[in-house]
Amino acid sequence: MAASEGEQSEGGFLGAKGGQFNNDKTRSRHMNKRQFLLGTAALTAAAATEALAQNSPSMPDPKSLPKDWIEPDTGHRVIRVSTENDSKSLYFHDNAFTADGKWMVYDAPSGIMKVDLATWTPSLLTAAKGWRCLMVSRTKPVLYARKFTTGPDGKPSGQEIAAIDINTGAIKTIAKDINGGITTVNADDTLLAGTWAERIYELQPGPKIAGTDGGYNAVGADGKPLSFAAAKEVRMADRLAQNIPMEIFTLDITTGERKVVTASTDWLNHVQFSPTDPHRIMYCHEGPWHSVDRVWTIRTDGSGQVNVHKRTMNMEIAGHEFFSFDGKRILYDLQTPRGEDFWLATYDLENHKRIWYHMDRDEWSVHFQITQDGTLFAGDGGDEEMVARARNGKWIYLFRPDIIDDLGVSAPNAADLIRPGVLRSEKLVNMKTHDYRTEPNLQFTPDGKWLVFRANLHGPIHVYAVAVGRA
Repeated sequence: MAASEGEQSEGGFLGAKGGQFNNDKTRSRHMNKRQFLLGTAALTAAAATEALAQNSPSMPDPKSLPKDWIEPDTGHRVIRVSTENDSKSLYFHDNAFTADGKWMVYDAPSGIMKVDLATWTPSLLTAAKGWRCLMVSRTKPVLYARKFTTGPDGKPSGQEIAAIDINTGAIKTIAKDINGGITTVNADDTLLAGTWAERIYELQPGPKIAGTDGGYNAVGADGKPLSFAAAKEVRMADRLAQNIPMEIFTLDITTGERKVVTASTDWLNHVQFSPTDPHRIMYCHEGPWHSVDRVWTIRTDGSGQVNVHKRTMNMEIAGHEFFSFDGKRILYDLQTPRGEDFWLATYDLENHKRIWYHMDRDEWSVHFQITQDGTLFAGDGGDEEMVARARNGKWIYLFRPDIIDDLGVSAPNAADLIRPGVLRSEKLVNMKTHDYRTEPNLQFTPDGKWLVFRANLHGPIHVYAVAVGRA
């Protein structure tokens, strides 16, 4: 299963490199996979243009789209938050909410929007050209935003980062011409972190498909275009095989000092700071999940590098990792093996204990989420082409975790074993009209009463919210 990229896609851009590079492992096996999968490369321009035309219906006026309704299949209230087509909520692990629970941010064509969570009323925070949300500070009413810069060839060459005051919209530049891509801000607002790559590999070449997250264009050995999911795996396997030198680096918000945390020719991605520990970073070895040891943590000084999940069988996969809000646990999608048995796994960073929550095939989700108090989980479902091959998986799910080993009788070494659990599901939104080439990227509001997600339920992408409690 290839991890979903979204806004986190490549993360690194051309720039002056720094640090010593080391191979973490031999990549010859990926070259063999590349030869097997790629019988091809990207679609021809003509085929891609044809595919684009077939998937780009004219988009309706947003005023004609449903605004507020009770989901007939579940009894839960759903609100369309955004007022412009092609509006997107933040990536699932990028904080979208102010610490006081009053505001949420999202991206829209006209600029960055903020939403009054008491009334679900959106308003324009800034129309400054090119800025897009990075994440909201965990402690301050400040949105960190990024703007991509381009080189003479018109390709991305770096980023500019700014802090935008949520209350006033005032923009304060933090850094310009960053060599690399910033993806996260730490818990005490002192450091930014991201990745740098020696050269760019374009994951999604060719035209993008309207109403989706883009387009993974590739053809199979028979010369026919592959499905979105299959093309994505081909492109990601090929990117992994490139062995491009990369760095994870931090940038001091006050001084601008740049420090290399770790360097490798593995594909480094999805860099996330802990929400509570300003010097703990989680990141992944990116690529098709059955080919990589994905989930890692490291300190900002480069010490304490740990592989969080070690594979125990061939074709076992783990990924789409994220922190619990107290910073004590890492949660991730686990499959033993891929596409057959499904778990939401947790790893305690303090005592190293593990809990694995089982779920049915149809309940597997592209992304999972947790409430700030840690009592509820959620998932955004998936379609029949994805790794679970779900027969009826297109739902927004609420999950109530249930530990199933508290029966009074345990193995003598139970304390040293993985604790089993199960997720008890409730369906919130029927996503049957949603095209999962746009991934919903759901997030709980700070009070745990709503789930925010992006979807193309009615054609164009919009930001929606569903009430956790029934209407």
